[in-house]
Amino acid sequence: MTLPLSQIARIGAYTLKQHIKGGKYPLVLMLEPLFRCNLACPGCGKIDYPDPILNQRMSYEQCMEAIDECGAPAVSIAGGEPLLHKDMARIVKGYIAKKKLVILCTNALLLKKKIDEYEPSPFFTWSIHLDGDKQMHDHAVDLDGTYEIAIEAIKLAKSKGFRVQVNCTVFDGADAERLATFFDEMESLGVEITISPGYAYERAADQEHFLNRERTKKFFRDVFARGNGGKDWTFTNSPLFLDFLAGNQTYECTPWSMPLRTIFGWQKPCYLLGEGYVATFKELMEGTDWEKYGVGKYEKCSNCMTHCGFEGTAATDAIRHPLKMFKVGRNGVKTDGVMAPDVDLSAARPAEDVYSSHVELELAKIKAADPEGFKRVQRAA
Repeated sequence: MTLPLSQIARIGAYTLKQHIKGGKYPLVLMLEPLFRCNLACPGCGKIDYPDPILNQRMSYEQCMEAIDECGAPAVSIAGGEPLLHKDMARIVKGYIAKKKLVILCTNALLLKKKIDEYEPSPFFTWSIHLDGDKQMHDHAVDLDGTYEIAIEAIKLAKSKGFRVQVNCTVFDGADAERLATFFDEMESLGVEITISPGYAYERAADQEHFLNRERTKKFFRDVFARGNGGKDWTFTNSPLFLDFLAGNQTYECTPWSMPLRTIFGWQKPCYLLGEGYVATFKELMEGTDWEKYGVGKYEKCSNCMTHCGFEGTAATDAIRHPLKMFKVGRNGVKTDGVMAPDVDLSAARPAEDVYSSHVELELAKIKAADPEGFKRVQRAA
């Protein structure tokens, strides 16, 4: 399964146009219209917000304004659990009407109940959260039975004509052979795979089971070697990003390529790193000191190799060196030999603790807007 040619052409034309114009541009809007979830994954940094914040939702109008502001050709809707948002089907339809490629990320616990609110479209993809096989996934989300529910949801969605992919985050301690077997199963189901290493961003409850850079590269070489350089599986990730995961490319991140809009506003500087929020996309792009962030520049970024930071870099590299991209796509990822040099981490500035400030500001806004409602939520908590 691949994107329809019309979508490939649309995104390709946008990317090439922006590259010729020069400057910074987004590829995918990352949208988190709520933080509330029906799971409590140890690797998640969203669900421990206070209840008054977990009860907040971005409106339909705010979601439409976000895509209009940034102009990205695609939007990935996450959370929290998006299917808990009562207007989610309307939001998806609104984006499709704007001819945006919509990727709706869900743990699938509510998909069977909600699926008839959606219609198959070349602009729409279900992205099912699956962090490996049953044991791997149920452990990652800390709830038995979720794997079977997700597999059932994948089969249901495909039977109704929807495009389906799985979103797989790999944590430290994962077994390469088991992950390769899981990829084989996903291939047999006819779904693509979005793969990314887990990153120990500051708000994740579990800080111990994330991959560092060296382990990431060795691990993915081991995995890809079991699948003909990765060619045995269908990934949504670009070939050069997969090559980067295996240590064959020296990349710095492109944090503005996948900007995040949440109930707080536009998150600075990137999807995984919250160093404050601004009201507009223009403020994010023009008011962020981008040179302060990234691998080798900031301690918090040191172990990050996630797709939301480096897919944009891989896309730019593909435009500049298309033959390199085609070669990796044809031959597969190199899984042996000397690795490319990594970014020097020795001069990275120390991490700063800025988490509490924006939470306190948001709580103050909620309290000012509805003092009695704020008290009720606090009492219930």
